[in-house]
Amino acid sequence: MQIKNPAVIELSKNALGNNFRFMRRIFGSAVRISSVVKANAYGHGIETFVPLAESFGIDHFSVFSAHEAERIKKICCADTDIMIMGWIDPGDLEWVIISGIEFYVFDTKRLTEAAYIAAQLGIKAKVHIELETGLNRTGFSESELKIVAPFIRQNMQHFEIKGLCTHYAGAESIANYYRIQRQIKKFEQLRVMLLREGIEAEMLHTACSAAALAYPRTRMDMIRVGIMQYGFWPTRETFIQYIGRRKRKNDPLLRVLSWKSRIMALKEIQAGEFISYGTAYLAHDDTRIAVIPVGYSSGFSRSLSNQGRVLIHGNRVPVIGLVNMNMLLADVTMLPDVKPEDEVMLIGRQDDAVITVASFGDFNKQLNYELLARLPKSIPRVIVD
Repeated sequence: MQIKNPAVIELSKNALGNNFRFMRRIFGSAVRISSVVKANAYGHGIETFVPLAESFGIDHFSVFSAHEAERIKKICCADTDIMIMGWIDPGDLEWVIISGIEFYVFDTKRLTEAAYIAAQLGIKAKVHIELETGLNRTGFSESELKIVAPFIRQNMQHFEIKGLCTHYAGAESIANYYRIQRQIKKFEQLRVMLLREGIEAEMLHTACSAAALAYPRTRMDMIRVGIMQYGFWPTRETFIQYIGRRKRKNDPLLRVLSWKSRIMALKEIQAGEFISYGTAYLAHDDTRIAVIPVGYSSGFSRSLSNQGRVLIHGNRVPVIGLVNMNMLLADVTMLPDVKPEDEVMLIGRQDDAVITVASFGDFNKQLNYELLARLPKSIPRVIVD
């Protein structure tokens, strides 16, 4: 017997297919798509999302850590490529190289360790050389490249230079336009510098979702698509920029994720009684409440107390009282037919009503990225049409 979780996250196969078709139409079929699945595939669940993306022809995935790469390696197709953009414990670098996983090198320590381990194993390390172009986070600066370029050239037998890359400092906002332009120029300058040293990468990649949309020249050989594949625009500004140049003003992206639960119990509250912990909510009239087995431990923020909304019977109903660790309460006084086990939509569509991630986040000032990434791994992810 399978024990059921009080909540479930559904991933729409049709929505994901729509989003990949849209991206290929906009970015062109020659540009490779690397699906960014860090932070548990932005809350969508690596183990569920990766095979689903592979069914649409995606064969390259980007992650932050070796731990995430290991999760993908266990469930992906044999010819799928995995790229680590961030953390690798020094003790895990040997496993990464043996497993044929691609990884960023952005400092001399990782670079020299990779060369040493690759030499010991007799296996080439598949590296992407990250360049510092103005984000000032990770990557080789121009002065550092002058030192490491000779080392790379002298150890080419131990490296497979898969890529040359950088990351932009806020391509989702026009406020960063000149900074991004300087980065594009700097990347080209450093690329030419490496070419003069005899170092050429198999592919160039600099664009995230926002950069690929706003700065077409950044698409190069591959784009690292994160938020967009899941059906969200990096910011409202990027969406407005896109539709502003088109006759049709509808959103071409579809949200992949829905988050739902069920009513656990119903309770009648008399006027004048406080509801839930403390004195956060006073019933001014006789009130009927639905108890829903989802709380802040499930990713439903406590800051949504007395202001969040959920969908029941296609109606948007208010969350009242304090959101508990494992429960929240909704006012269903106006829905006389509600009963235990009825579906509760936390994010997604029910009949003609919808609660989007953006509207959900408006109540507690969370970004789309933050809200999605905080959805607990313990919630089951299932694929639906």
